[in-house]
Amino acid sequence: MKDRLPKYLVLKKEIIKLIEDGVYLEDTLVPSERELMEQYQVSRITVRRALEELSNAGYLYRVHGKGTFVKGDRHTQNLFSIVSCTEDIKSMGMVPSRLVVKKVTEDSSPKKRKKLSLNMNDKVFNLARIYYADDTPINYTDTNLPAKYFKGIETYDFEENSLYKVLEDDYNVTVTNAIRSVEAVSSDEVISSYLKIKEGTPLILFSTVTYGLVNGREVPIEYFDCYYHTDQFKFYINQTK
Repeated sequence: MKDRLPKYLVLKKEIIKLIEDGVYLEDTLVPSERELMEQYQVSRITVRRALEELSNAGYLYRVHGKGTFVKGDRHTQNLFSIVSCTEDIKSMGMVPSRLVVKKVTEDSSPKKRKKLSLNMNDKVFNLARIYYADDTPINYTDTNLPAKYFKGIETYDFEENSLYKVLEDDYNVTVTNAIRSVEAVSSDEVISSYLKIKEGTPLILFSTVTYGLVNGREVPIEYFDCYYHTDQFKFYINQTK
């Protein structure tokens, strides 16, 4: 496994690809720790970290005494996974799509500067989208990125391209971790029109600051508010001792 990324991230991405390609099927056993160690020539620590993160992200689940399996639950989302909305929807067995309602580089507000550790004159790239699962609107996400790290990002078509894939493939940014808060809110007039629901409908708001490696340094790379319509979905928390 030769890659500039940490070995556990390389292994993690490889297992996700095997799941998405149908090599590892739902509710089937994945190779054991030892088998993965031998196949990819990595340490047990590397394998365990990759499997733990995949479990936390909702790709895998463990059965004591039996091993690790590909998760088959539908219409669920791990509250603390770091995956794109598109990946979440795909993992539910549904067809994802998105509509961009705002895409602009603009001055940063005090709140955004604090969240993203920016200076007074730093600008942000603001991207607002509606996400659909099987043509049903399920969330409205308002995303902000430090413009100084992502020159030219406003030229991308984010109805066709995944934001995280663009960050990783074209800007060489590796997502590392995130700090997320969760609260119950009511939909306002604007969000209600986006999600085609009545004003005042209960929503779950995820406010998240995502961190990533930029030129080898871990910095805040994204701040977003995601408003989820929960009628069709349930959320779970994967906790470990």
